[in-house]
Amino acid sequence: MSPSRTIRSLVATLAGLSLLTACGGAGTSTVDSGSTQPVRGGTLNLSMSLDPLCLDPHAISSDVEQIFGHILTDNLVYLDEKGDPSPWLATSWEISPDAKTYTFHLRKGVTFSDGAVFDAQAVVTNFEHMLDPATRSPLAGPYIAPYKDSKIIDASTLEVHLSRPYVPFLTVLAQGWLGMESPKAIKENTPAQLCEHPVGSGPFVLTGYTKNQSVTFARRADYNWPPDLFKHSGPAYLDGIKVDWVGQDAVRFNSLVSGQYQATGYLPAQNAQAVKSNPNLEYHNNNRIGWPFTLDFNVSRAPFDDLDVRRAFAAAVNTPAIIQTIGFGQRQPATGFLDRVTQFYDPNAKFPGFDPAKANQLLDQAGWTGRDADGYRTKDGKVLEAQLPVTQTATVSPVYNLIQAQAKAVGFKVNVNLLPLTQITTLRYAGDYDLLSGVWHTNTPDVLYIKYASESIPNNKRLGQNLSHLSDPQIDGWLEQARQTTDSAKLQDLYGKVQQRLVDLVPGVPIYDNSVLWATSKKLQGVITDTSHATPVFTYAWLTR
Repeated sequence: MSPSRTIRSLVATLAGLSLLTACGGAGTSTVDSGSTQPVRGGTLNLSMSLDPLCLDPHAISSDVEQIFGHILTDNLVYLDEKGDPSPWLATSWEISPDAKTYTFHLRKGVTFSDGAVFDAQAVVTNFEHMLDPATRSPLAGPYIAPYKDSKIIDASTLEVHLSRPYVPFLTVLAQGWLGMESPKAIKENTPAQLCEHPVGSGPFVLTGYTKNQSVTFARRADYNWPPDLFKHSGPAYLDGIKVDWVGQDAVRFNSLVSGQYQATGYLPAQNAQAVKSNPNLEYHNNNRIGWPFTLDFNVSRAPFDDLDVRRAFAAAVNTPAIIQTIGFGQRQPATGFLDRVTQFYDPNAKFPGFDPAKANQLLDQAGWTGRDADGYRTKDGKVLEAQLPVTQTATVSPVYNLIQAQAKAVGFKVNVNLLPLTQITTLRYAGDYDLLSGVWHTNTPDVLYIKYASESIPNNKRLGQNLSHLSDPQIDGWLEQARQTTDSAKLQDLYGKVQQRLVDLVPGVPIYDNSVLWATSKKLQGVITDTSHATPVFTYAWLTR
């Protein structure tokens, strides 16, 4: 049994063999693939909300890659219906007793769309590219940070050495951001060029990319190496896939209803009921493993370097009211710092709820007892305020205005600053903010390491994801131990301690559990749900005539 065997999905809807779950009313159903036989041809038109401005999976953290990863690239492993690593480009593997050496046996006959051969050297080139400082990888690199080096035994056998035991290693290799890219393209192109035109071994080939407009993919005629769990082989049925970036929620929804698109990602929650009642559409709401939508505090600077201020802000946020307003019954309130469906989630590590009286008491205790003419609290002539940068899109979530109003009710001024994505990214990695928001989806509870280990704090050498800048020796120790054990009881204890410690330290405010909302036309058949990301896989999807 591999060390990653205990890191698994707990959600039945993530079964790779099942069809994409369609949720409606009190029950669930699946897309009826039995109503028609697969049809070759046609282009799937897909709308998504936000262009990541880079398509190199190793160089981005955008959730777009959860979709593109199975369009353009293949992975070494694929998670089975239980969440365990199963063969893909790696047909088998052995793990040394100290869990620091992995010997991979690789699939033969696989090529990249530029003609490069997939072999042991290609895997080494990919690992080195993920960790190359020039790639500035915010996710793939950190996921394989314990990687030390490799020894090529022969063209189809690779011995990988880790610097320390790392239980999630096999599991994270199944994620879209760690898909294999052409070693030829990696060596011959700059990072900027790879962002524009990455080359993979997947079922489709990138044929065009116009930033903030569209991406086009064409079927690869000689593709024949999907994971066995797909229960199919050979090239895709679709001729191609066209993805349009449509930032306006209403436009995305209306164009799906009109038939312009056959699928849309990140369906606005307010449209869920309309989709459910439309006989031509299917609604999909899949829970995901990882870290809930959370408001991060930057604890490395004022005002959130003060625990009382953090606790006060958290008590001022009325999570149920926010979810009722923006979620339209499609979201579950977060209770802590892991989504409920994540293994080793601890229901006892509950985050305190809405308590404005407590918020006012804590702010008084912290010395913010003065008030200015607008009712905001002051201390030593300074206003109690925080900067919250938010990506400027066609449709900005109302969650930020709600948080702003709730904070104001206890005298806390929140400045919501709408900025371009590039500027937000610069601020994030420079630590120049007070509040940030987001979710973090991954396929293991090691998401707590990604979000809260001291090693994950961003710096000029590493684009880490610990955006709260929390540095706590106890949390660091527990998370490191969790990366080195396969004992389920120990993992439950370690992750439980981390979750309770986070509740005590308040590095942010968890608001709602992360789920992915999709809508598809019933003309689109054969879509399955990815086991790592709970997102659609279009490899063997087809369009009815």
